[in-house]
Amino acid sequence: MAGNIELLSSVLAAAKAENRAALVGYLPAGFPTVDDGVRAVTAMLDGGCDVVEVGLPHSDPVLDGPVIQTADDIALRGGIRITDVIRTVKEAHEITGAPVLCMTYWNPVDAYGVERFAADLAAAGGAGCILPDLPVEESEAWRKAAEQHGLATVFVVAPSSRDERLAKITAAGSGFVYAASLMGVTGTRESVGNEAQELVRRTRAVTGLPVCVGLGVSNAAQAAEVAAFADGVIVGSAFVKRLLDAPDLETGLAAVRALAGELAEGVRKRG
Repeated sequence: MAGNIELLSSVLAAAKAENRAALVGYLPAGFPTVDDGVRAVTAMLDGGCDVVEVGLPHSDPVLDGPVIQTADDIALRGGIRITDVIRTVKEAHEITGAPVLCMTYWNPVDAYGVERFAADLAAAGGAGCILPDLPVEESEAWRKAAEQHGLATVFVVAPSSRDERLAKITAAGSGFVYAASLMGVTGTRESVGNEAQELVRRTRAVTGLPVCVGLGVSNAAQAAEVAAFADGVIVGSAFVKRLLDAPDLETGLAAVRALAGELAEGVRKRG
């Protein structure tokens, strides 16, 4: 079975045709439990996300700030396995029909088996993988497997990436480019900053792939600000925080759904 890279591309293109940015939500699998995590991811999509990223919890998440680290720790203590992550992708996609990606550090994929991971993710209806710590120079085995199985390979670029480096990274990627809006880890911030807009401009100069911006967006106003210059707005920590702060699961799911709705309105305002 082939993965859903074409579905991902068509959803991003449809948002562009509507003259708006796509809304991309993130939650780690297994948080607060595997089954409840599926419900949370589904709530994001029901609320207004166009695309979701399902995180593979990791004990040393170098890109993730304290909020996502807390959620990852809950999932890991709950015994989350890679098969649970793939099941989360499968069920979220089957329930909603939306493109669902896996965001993961490289070590778990390498340990599971590159070909096996790509095949299982594609069989689950996954649209691709975001690999924040996989250097382009070491990515050939993964990219071959991903292409064979119809999966996008999304690389992360940062404000520190030089133009020559941007060209190399984006030439190797597919689906979209994940532009980290600032140097540092994930988390909600008071402002998104000017670095993000400049990074999008430089990235677009070297690729035709959509450029989606993450790290720091937490409310509708920030989503509108980023949507004014990016093809997609990625929100993670704000969703995780809604679940962490909720007194019970149902309240948390309602909060996630509501935040998705607010952010969906934001990306349609375009600053």
